[in-house]
Amino acid sequence: MPGGPFWIVVGVVVAIPLLWLIATLNRFVRLKTLIRESWANVDVALKRRYDLIPNLVETVKGYATHERETLAKVVEARNRAVASNGPIGQQAEDENQLVRSVNQLLARVEAYPVLKASEGFLALQRELVNTEDRIAAARRFYNANVREYNVLGQQFPSMLVGGMAGFAPADFFEVDDVAIRVSPKVQL
Repeated sequence: MPGGPFWIVVGVVVAIPLLWLIATLNRFVRLKTLIRESWANVDVALKRRYDLIPNLVETVKGYATHERETLAKVVEARNRAVASNGPIGQQAEDENQLVRSVNQLLARVEAYPVLKASEGFLALQRELVNTEDRIAAARRFYNANVREYNVLGQQFPSMLVGGMAGFAPADFFEVDDVAIRVSPKVQL
């Protein structure tokens, strides 16, 4: 067969870049899917928080009737966070506001010793702390996937493949206020 080795070399020269291109595209797709999956985990943890907050508000309302303004802020922040379905950055800001208002409510509770000693309130507070831990873990997993995806999209030569295929950088889910990073404390 004349030119046999030539065609083998040509085939290898064409196949290697083609295989690399396919592998890189598949890696982008896999990471994008991991980001969606990890965001779903964050979303589940956030919904758990949303379900706990009305119970917390009702419990506090029974003891601290003149804290209406603080309670209203918590309810308003919760409703805004529940309705937030836009970009990750906007959802993060809505979540930050919700955590600020809940922390403010928990700080106000210090003035009510009977409420602080209430078994129902303590159980809700423990659940809220547990939920905050779940949110933090889910957020770390999500952000790790976003980091890996964004690094792939910024490295040469994979950035060329990602750019041509339309893979835009993903947003991190960040908590920007140091005070928000502290979970509400349970004091027994």
